[in-house]
Amino acid sequence: MEQERAGQAAAETTGESKPAALPTAAAPVAPAAAAAPTNNTITIEDFAKVELRVGQVKVAEKVKGADKLLRLEVDLGTETRQVVAGIAKAYDPEKLIGRKVVIVANLAPRKLRGLESQGMIVAASLGDDGSPVLAGFLEDVPVGARLK
Repeated sequence: MEQERAGQAAAETTGESKPAALPTAAAPVAPAAAAAPTNNTITIEDFAKVELRVGQVKVAEKVKGADKLLRLEVDLGTETRQVVAGIAKAYDPEKLIGRKVVIVANLAPRKLRGLESQGMIVAASLGDDGSPVLAGFLEDVPVGARLK
């Protein structure tokens, strides 16, 4: 501090400019605004809009005239939904009865082969042909539970 005053006094008497000020603590920086999504990315708010629920298959049957489609009746705990899914080449309908699956429960209904599908089953796509593998759980999860 004493050296700084001496330097300032010398600068004033000689007409030189003041010595450089000592660095001070930087002012706090406001957090950056959330980056806008690019390409296929979505925001956390977008993801929160998707309602994923655990359902249990009660009925499963092939859709007449469609090689890939199964008509399922899925219990979501508070209601039963009809879901038409393109999984017939990978799954026998009889083996799906009683299986717990993940359903997109708030998807707008859509007609497929004349049947209204009231949701979508979540599945991975494997290989070049996109063979479906249903999402499932290692632990027992109650029907109707919401995924987050």
